[in-house]
Amino acid sequence: MDFYRDLINKIANSEQLGVHLCRIAIAVVFLWIGWLKFIPYEADSIVPFVANSPFMSWLYNDPLNYLQYMNHEGALIPEHRIWHEANNTYGYSNGLGVVEIAFALLLLSHYLSPKVGFFGALLCFLTPFVTFTFLLFTPETWVHGADAHTGFPYLSGAGRLVLKDIMMLACGFVAMVDSAKAIRKQSADAVAA
Repeated sequence: MDFYRDLINKIANSEQLGVHLCRIAIAVVFLWIGWLKFIPYEADSIVPFVANSPFMSWLYNDPLNYLQYMNHEGALIPEHRIWHEANNTYGYSNGLGVVEIAFALLLLSHYLSPKVGFFGALLCFLTPFVTFTFLLFTPETWVHGADAHTGFPYLSGAGRLVLKDIMMLACGFVAMVDSAKAIRKQSADAVAA
């Protein structure tokens, strides 16, 4: 019984560790996936999201014809790769990779500057609001076929990937609150000095 009580007390007093874990988890995701955006297979995999987005499709040269040029993970069709190069699939993906890595670095900057970290956390918190739009506009996020389990609420692999961003939103908020508290403390310490 003492072990259980001690464990509960330790966990109850480890709120700051949870904040650090949230911040690090977001950074790992953005750094890793941001780096992957420079690899053609990852760039190919985001094509349906970008091509169907009313906010991003203009960044591709030919968003309407993506279906016939899809390269699925592990498969390479050289003619499709040529189309993706002409479509700006890789240029867009490289730019997105830079943005995702920048978000991670801004977020981690909290340890040097809570103000910069707050801005990074805010960007990480807002990102899921963009990705959630994919559930509305990307047909590939829903299961389609002859099975009775089609359409809403039956998420495809792509849809499940998007839905997981709800955790990014929550962790981004936790990191944002922590940075705001640090900024407030710095301001109070400056006034007291």
